[in-house]
Amino acid sequence: MRDANDTAQVFRIMRALNAGTAKRGYERLLQTERGGLIAYQRVELAERFADPVFRNSFMPGSLGAAYADFLQETGYSAQGLADISRQDDAGRDAMHPYAWFGRRTRDVHDIWHILTGYRADEPAGEACLVAFSYAQTGGLGWAVIALASAFKAGRTPGGKPAVRAIWEGYRHGKRAVWLLGEDYEALLAEPLEAVRDRLCIRPPKAYQAFRESLPSTV
Repeated sequence: MRDANDTAQVFRIMRALNAGTAKRGYERLLQTERGGLIAYQRVELAERFADPVFRNSFMPGSLGAAYADFLQETGYSAQGLADISRQDDAGRDAMHPYAWFGRRTRDVHDIWHILTGYRADEPAGEACLVAFSYAQTGGLGWAVIALASAFKAGRTPGGKPAVRAIWEGYRHGKRAVWLLGEDYEALLAEPLEAVRDRLCIRPPKAYQAFRESLPSTV
C-alpha cells in the first residue's frame, strides 16, 4: 500500500493467499467448449505476446491492435511482468498444468485492462481491475489488495468516488463472462467493442466519474 508500483509484492501476496485457485481454474477450463484444446496446446502467452510479428498482425479496431498500442504507450510487456513474477518463486515456471494456468492468468492481466477500461498507469485503475480479478478468479490475494485499496482511498479526502469505482470493478467482474476460458490468440483478432459486448463487460462509469472528479493538472 505504501508503493503501488512495487509489483513484486503483489505476486508475493498472490502466492500466499491464492492457493488452489489455479487448480480450480484449470479444472473449470476443461469444462468449457474449447478448454480441452487450449489446455492441450498449453501456449505460453507471455512468449506469444512477446513476438512482434504476432503482436503487430491485427487489424485496426481489434483487441490485438489496442493491446499493441497499449504496450507502445506504456512501455509494459507481458514478458516484463513474467520476469517480476519469477523473483523468489522457483515454482513459477514448473512444467505442470496448474502452474501453466497460473502463468496464463498472469499474462492476460494487461489485456483485461484494455477490456475493462481500467487504466494500468494509475493506482485507481489497478485497484478496480484487482477487484474485477477477484470476482473472476475467487483468489483471496486479489480480495485483500482490493479491500486495502478501498480502505486507503476511503480515508483520503474526496475518496468515496474511488471506493465506488473499486466496488464497480468487482460487480463488473461478477457479471462478465469467465474470461479465463477464452482463447486469447483468437480473441485478439476480434473487434474490441464486439468482444466487450460478447463478454458482457460493461462501461466503467463509476471509474470514469472518479477520473473526471480529479483536479486538473493543466
